[in-house]
Amino acid sequence: MIWGCGVARPKPWDVDDELWAVVEPLLPKGERRVRHPGRKRHPDRLVFQGILFVLHTGIAWEHLPQELGVGSGMTCWRRLAAWTEAGVWPRLHQGLLARLRSADALDFSRTAVDGPHSGAKGGAKTGRSPVDRGRTGSKHHLITDATGIPLAATLTGGNRNDVTQLIPLLQAVPPVRGKRGRPRRRPDIVLGDRGYDHDKYRRLVWALGVKPVIARRGTEHGSRLGAQRWVVERAFAHLHSFRRLRIRWEIRDDIHEPFLTLGCALICWRRLTKL
Repeated sequence: MIWGCGVARPKPWDVDDELWAVVEPLLPKGERRVRHPGRKRHPDRLVFQGILFVLHTGIAWEHLPQELGVGSGMTCWRRLAAWTEAGVWPRLHQGLLARLRSADALDFSRTAVDGPHSGAKGGAKTGRSPVDRGRTGSKHHLITDATGIPLAATLTGGNRNDVTQLIPLLQAVPPVRGKRGRPRRRPDIVLGDRGYDHDKYRRLVWALGVKPVIARRGTEHGSRLGAQRWVVERAFAHLHSFRRLRIRWEIRDDIHEPFLTLGCALICWRRLTKL
């Protein structure tokens, strides 16, 4: 579609009918109180748009523009917490992965992992990073398929070694349907840089039925893994284009992690819309 001639370009946080048709069935139904109804419940679609606005722009909840019509920032925050407790975001991500697999757009032949450090203001799952002058921060750990589609993401403190999260990442990949037969969960190969070089964890990966292809410490560069691992770095570039994920502003990890999973789901949605 060509935008122009007075046609407004949609904003990245706009919730179109196609996306809402995927999200709405996953949301728990809010019940109105009969005896003390109070104010009318704000529409879920507008609240979801407010959550996306915070994710994209990084704005503080209390600074949500009233012009968006999404209600107060606290309304969006409470709804995010409630939907997180109901398990909405993992189910959204898993459902979109199934759609990608059904469209032959998901490649389990190999996966790539990485876990860069990001700044944080404190709270659970933070720690002093040994590679960032001891600054407090967190790590986003990500595993992608061979094309860079996020399969799972986890959050730890900045002091956690990447290799300790290799098994949790593989175990976090949900069973993905979309094809006849059993859901696919385990990749054939997992690629990792020297930060994942540890024979103990190689054995654990093999025990899951996955082949570890990990660069060795103390060897010359030239393993050519970078020619295949770049997809996870690109996925992080997409993920951290959501400004709320560049720096962890939330003290509560159970509020930051939903943003992380929602960001992965939105990357899957973008890929689907391009098919």
